[in-house]
Amino acid sequence: MAETGSVLKGDPRLDKLRWSRRLSLTSRILFVNVLPLVLLGGGVIYLDSYRKQLLDERFKLALVEAQITAEALAGATPQRQEALLIQIGKEQRLRIRVYGPEGILESDSFQLAPPSFDLPEASEVNQDDFALRLDRWFDTVVDAPALPDYVDPEADDASAWPELVRAREESLTQIVLRDAPDGTHVINAAAPVGLDGDTLLITRNPVDITQRVREARTNVALIVLLFLLVSTLLSFFLAQTIVRPLRELVQAAVRVRQGRDRQVEVPRLPDRRDEIGMLARAVSDMTAALRHRIDAVESFAADVAHEIKNPLASLRSATESLGKVEDPELRKQLLDIATHDVRRIDRLVTEISDASRIDAEMSRAEFEMVDIAALTRNVVASRDERGENRGNTVTIEAIGEELCVYGVAVRLERVIENLLDNAVSFSPDGGTIEVIIRCRDGRIIMTVCDEGPGIPEEKREKVFHRFHSDRPEDEDFGNHSGLGLAIGRTIAEAHDGSLHADGRADGKKGACLVLDLPAAK
Repeated sequence: MAETGSVLKGDPRLDKLRWSRRLSLTSRILFVNVLPLVLLGGGVIYLDSYRKQLLDERFKLALVEAQITAEALAGATPQRQEALLIQIGKEQRLRIRVYGPEGILESDSFQLAPPSFDLPEASEVNQDDFALRLDRWFDTVVDAPALPDYVDPEADDASAWPELVRAREESLTQIVLRDAPDGTHVINAAAPVGLDGDTLLITRNPVDITQRVREARTNVALIVLLFLLVSTLLSFFLAQTIVRPLRELVQAAVRVRQGRDRQVEVPRLPDRRDEIGMLARAVSDMTAALRHRIDAVESFAADVAHEIKNPLASLRSATESLGKVEDPELRKQLLDIATHDVRRIDRLVTEISDASRIDAEMSRAEFEMVDIAALTRNVVASRDERGENRGNTVTIEAIGEELCVYGVAVRLERVIENLLDNAVSFSPDGGTIEVIIRCRDGRIIMTVCDEGPGIPEEKREKVFHRFHSDRPEDEDFGNHSGLGLAIGRTIAEAHDGSLHADGRADGKKGACLVLDLPAAK
């Protein structure tokens, strides 16, 4: 049994998981599952913003280059223009073309000198290349607008380039972004040259932008993969923090159900502040309540058997003696004893049945507002008519106007009947029973005091035990079952109240039973 207790009290391996016990399961699950998605989404947004920032910088550079080149070419001789085209194109890695007033191509830096960059043909590019496919997927995710493809026209004149047409019409520099076959960008800048109607077209292939974006994308992908790995480990870790304590609870629940070990301890996991801890403590409390209820039922059954056994033995003795006795007077005494025992058994069975039904009935009952003062007056008047007060005077003092509670009237009436029965049985003939009802601190306090011998302080709690019997000497044996005050306390507690015994506040001889119930608001 010691080994079982050590197993169920907690797994020492869970001590390493102590930091997670103060976070709810919902928070942990959300964190583990959302973190990689947040990183992926943040990375995509960052990459898109990063690419746009790089392109904006190159647009500004292209605009400045086009304007400066146009100013340098304006008014220069044809030989000087060709020299400038070669020099600027080589140094800046540009393709510079100049078109005359009629839109005819007059100069091309790629024809005057070796090209400063090469654009592959579409047929030369592997469309299944991973980097190219990743670029397209990224553009789809961020919903980037589709760019026109860069294609050199067969007849290279100004009309083949829309940006040149607009620059000639508006006399303003125009910038256009296109896609090369290999997935890189191509920036075209068109600008007017001087006042002669010439136009300039500068083409740049900023492959470094694509390279830098792809490098950043690779870093983000590595980070996301890293956090996916971390998320997987955290998920496994989270599963362990859930599964292990649940296994402990299952093991304990199985042993409790099997009833093999009455001392099995359901782990309460006091260090955990999450749903698992709440479940463990709820199961532990439930198990303790069930054990208490089982013990109470077993004790009650034993008490019932004991209480019924006595009158049955007396009844059996009387009935067995009847056949042997011929004296009429003695036969009449035996019949009286048998009749008394039958009534006692009947009273016991009725009281036991009522006591066993109270909890179930109160859990299903609908509460209503009950005036305790009016209910008490009705009970006392009914008892006077039936002569159940045995010549005792019952006085009722109601202090206050609103003396109402929420409850079941018939059950509260039963409590009042039991309190008056107890007071009458201990009061001397012609005595006075005082009933005082008042409201104090949001509670309705009902006190029933008699002029009997009183209850010693050490016995004031025992009188509420089932089948407790400490009756007056002059009372016929068996007239009370010993369940009245126990039933009264059960009903009081079902109304969120209490019932206890006390001495008389005025110092006189006698006992006081105090019923405490929450006042109706």
